[in-house]
Amino acid sequence: MPVPWFFLSLALGRNPVVLSLERVAGPQDTARCSPGLSCHLWDGDVLCLPGSLVSAPGPMLVPTGLQTELVLKCYKETDCDLCVRVAVHLAVHGYWEEPEDEEKFGIAEDPEIEEPRNASLQAHVVLSFQAYPTARCVLLEVQVPAALVQPGQSVGSVVFDCFEAALGAEVRIWSYTQPRYQKELNLTQQLPALPGLNVSADGDDVRLVLDVPEEKRFGLSLYWNQVPGPAKPWWHRNLTGPQTITLNHTDLVPCLCIQVWPLEPDSVRTSICPFREDPRAHRNLWRAARLQLLPPRAWRLDAPCSLPAEATLCWQAPDGGPCQPLVPPLPRENVTVNKALEFPLLKGHPNICVQVSTWEKQELQECLWADSLGPLKDDMLLVETRGPQDNRSLCALESSGCTPLLSSVSTRAARLGGPLLQDVQSGQCLQLWDDDLGALWACPMEKYIHRRWALVWLACLLLAAVLFLLLLLKKNHVKAAARSRAALLLYSADDAGFERLVGALASALFQLPLRVAVDLWSRRELSAQGPLAWFHAQRRQTLQEGGVVVLLFSPGAVALCREWLQDATSAAGAHGPHDAFAASLSCLLPDFLQGRAPGRYVGAYFDRLLSPDAVPALFRSVPVFSLPSQLPDFLGTLQGPAAPRPWRLAERAEQVSRALQPALDSCFRAPGTGRGMGPEAENRT
Repeated sequence: MPVPWFFLSLALGRNPVVLSLERVAGPQDTARCSPGLSCHLWDGDVLCLPGSLVSAPGPMLVPTGLQTELVLKCYKETDCDLCVRVAVHLAVHGYWEEPEDEEKFGIAEDPEIEEPRNASLQAHVVLSFQAYPTARCVLLEVQVPAALVQPGQSVGSVVFDCFEAALGAEVRIWSYTQPRYQKELNLTQQLPALPGLNVSADGDDVRLVLDVPEEKRFGLSLYWNQVPGPAKPWWHRNLTGPQTITLNHTDLVPCLCIQVWPLEPDSVRTSICPFREDPRAHRNLWRAARLQLLPPRAWRLDAPCSLPAEATLCWQAPDGGPCQPLVPPLPRENVTVNKALEFPLLKGHPNICVQVSTWEKQELQECLWADSLGPLKDDMLLVETRGPQDNRSLCALESSGCTPLLSSVSTRAARLGGPLLQDVQSGQCLQLWDDDLGALWACPMEKYIHRRWALVWLACLLLAAVLFLLLLLKKNHVKAAARSRAALLLYSADDAGFERLVGALASALFQLPLRVAVDLWSRRELSAQGPLAWFHAQRRQTLQEGGVVVLLFSPGAVALCREWLQDATSAAGAHGPHDAFAASLSCLLPDFLQGRAPGRYVGAYFDRLLSPDAVPALFRSVPVFSLPSQLPDFLGTLQGPAAPRPWRLAERAEQVSRALQPALDSCFRAPGTGRGMGPEAENRT
């Protein structure tokens, strides 16, 4: 990928120090050796397979050091790529083994054996190079003459030109021989990046400042550099000119990298990963990590980056104690993120969990089968250990450790050691794991719970249920009694305004737990039955149900009462067919005269429409209330034993008062418009 000269000059210095870098002409890779050595570069790349370590049969040529240098691989005068030159320093390691018979008996060496010891050494040296997104391996064949073969001595070096890399890239280089006689050498180097990309903190946020010339178009990409696996793009934009991009601190993870490149053909991409050591990024990585169940018995740790953690199985008891590690089924090993892992179990169990932890502390724990197998069980986990000659031992996993069965310690497992052993032998325990080293058994403990405690709990539950039922019945009875209390309103239809006031009172009482009967709502029945028959039916039903008859006194009602007391015959026929009050007086007066009225009747009148002493003395044998000033007492009397608490009663009285106020105001705005409206009407009577 050709590098624009402008970007190379920016990356490598403000002055034209690029001219001081050595230039390598042509696209071909080359190799050269120090004097005395011969070397050859194999055509094409080779597979990067280090292989296992093998023992050297004698002196071998091995790499001992790596050295890099930046050069320019140029295709034209100003069309160059940044390139990494690698020098591999070589030395002779190892000795020829002396035959034991020669040392002991002084036997002369065989000339055929002596000849290879004086021969030259040849080695195949592999150079492995990684720099995102490039990975290459080349093979160098190096030969050392016999005169330079001195064990433990350096013989020179071989230089490879060269590995292409991007500005700002992190390059990793390994070197080893084939076959491999020692651990491979490795070297990590950060190449210079464009100075126009700056990362800075801004409180809880992170700012990416790109100082790019105006009208210069470039691409910007944020990606997760996952190892192993390809990079995973997260955010990409094509931008123009200087830009400042803000990232929330919760988006930072250690493998979040930034890549920028000019939008030109064959342009070089500059990448940096600035959050590898950021503590916030590491905390966010653990917050983003998730354990996921994969049926039938597999799991996977999902995370955007690699995690330096280990995973193991554990047994979680329902008492809330720590999860006990189960080392035999799943030995502790490093976690590979985003890869499905199988559990070596025969059966699943809700108490088996997975722990993911660092060397410092436990980070994640999930009981993966909780959804499919239900909640934690009170099972005892037995660990069977198998030794030589079919020796077996069983212990129970408890919070204090693994307790041997049939031991003398005072734990639940020791006390039940014999029965638990019989459960295993009779097949009542569930086998979770089995191999040559041992087995795991989950034994149910329900049958060992003391039955007397179960009976006590059952009795307590039954008692609680009975008490709850009684409270519920009492509450329903109170509600039913309050709801079924009936109230029959009797009044004199003085005029339309007073009828509206009575209707407002009836509607307000109906909103309470009262069943209200009033002739305003029963005109059809009144016409069909007549006022007297209708009143008799309503009065009988109200009193049979424990209700109350409300006498609403008004100037007109007071006048009717006085007329009736003076001449009952003329008063009975002087009113219309719908006047239930006039028709009811013939039935009401005997109750009052004979003392049967208290508890069955209640009187009431409206403030400013009637004075208290205007109510006839005969009717004062029952409570008479002034409305709305005495509404709380009036409502309490109507509701009887089911009346609510005083504060609640005051709230209901306030509601009724607000409902009556418009009708009261209407009556007072038109005084004297009907028979008996206002105090002056009372005086006229």
